[in-house]
Order: sequence, then structure tokens, then C-alpha cells
Amino acid sequence: MKEDRKDHWETVYATKHENEVSWFQDDPAPSLELIERAHPGKDTEIIDIGCGASRLVDGLVERGFRHVTALDISAAALDLAALRLGRRASEVQWITADVTEWNTSRRFAIWHDRAAFHFLVEEADRAAYVARLKEALVPGGHAIIATFAADGPDACSGLPVHRYDAAGLAAELGEEFTLLDCRQHDHLTPWNSSQRFQFSIFQRRGGQAV
Repeated sequence: MKEDRKDHWETVYATKHENEVSWFQDDPAPSLELIERAHPGKDTEIIDIGCGASRLVDGLVERGFRHVTALDISAAALDLAALRLGRRASEVQWITADVTEWNTSRRFAIWHDRAAFHFLVEEADRAAYVARLKEALVPGGHAIIATFAADGPDACSGLPVHRYDAAGLAAELGEEFTLLDCRQHDHLTPWNSSQRFQFSIFQRRGGQAV
């Protein structure tokens, strides 16, 4: 199944232009606003999980963040993002990995995920994701996770998704994480259809809430 998952996303990003996928977002404002909600310094370690070819890395680099990591299962997706950044691509650490199998000794203060977690429809995959989140996020660190909302689409890119409200997402993450804020967002696809998302920001216990 995991090989099938990788093959699916490699095909998507090898055959479609950046703005030919439903999740394309010219301006990642909702994500940037919640990252700023965590009051990061320019040396804060930030990771974007399941980033695809998202323009969030561009926004973070443009704002002067010096430790930005982008992780995706698709090497083709990361190549697209790096090509777009040009010379500034060297300022980002690029990791090709399935987050449910990824192992790292690095620690991050901000974990961002827009529309990756909701593809994990199997309980074992969600548990593996949360285990990696706990390994990588420092106590007091922030996790920003955006999924399709409870009234959002039930599939994307031909794959089923698991929809969430803030309470349901908090239950998945467990008691180590405190929900700080949740926002609804209506994403407009390139073909002008609306998709309801929820963006939730959590803080891992062990640090002072902000």
C-alpha cells in the first residue's frame, strides 16, 4: 500500500502542472498566519509535512526563516518546488520520505501539515504519523494541521480522505497536545469550486502556551 501511495503521488506531480491540482494555493496565507501565531524567531526550526509543491516554503524563505525543512513522499513534487525557488532552494532542506516511516534525530519547533494527514485513512498509518510527530516536535512546540473539515470533500486526487473537526483531530493527537485555535477556511480550487478546510494549531505540553 505504501509503495502504491508513493507511485500515486509521483505520477500526479510528474504529469500535472503546479496549478492543475485541486489543492493549489497561490497564497498560503492561512498557514503563514498560524505559523506567526506561534511567534517564531528567524532561527526557529520549521518543517512542512507532505508539502508537495506548495508555495509555503517560498513564503517562509522570503520572510527570512533560516531553518526550513520540506518533506514529501514525492521526489517530483520537491523538484518542482526547488526549481521554482531557484537559487534560494539551497536555503531549504528537502526530504523525500513517507512521514509514517520517516526517522529523524532533528527536532522542530513548528510542524506544519496542510492536507497530508487526512489521506491517512488507516488507523495504523495515523498512529505512525502521531508517533513521528512526538519524536520530532519539541515540548512546547506547535503543530499546525489542516484537513478537510467535517463538511468538506470525502475524496481528493482519486483517494479517500478522513474528514475532521477540531475535536476529532485533537483526539487523534492525544493528551500531549493542547488545542490553541481552530479556523475554518474555504479553499477555492483552480476551477473555482469551494472546499471546506479546518486549520487547527496545537501546542505540545511541556512549554508555555502563547
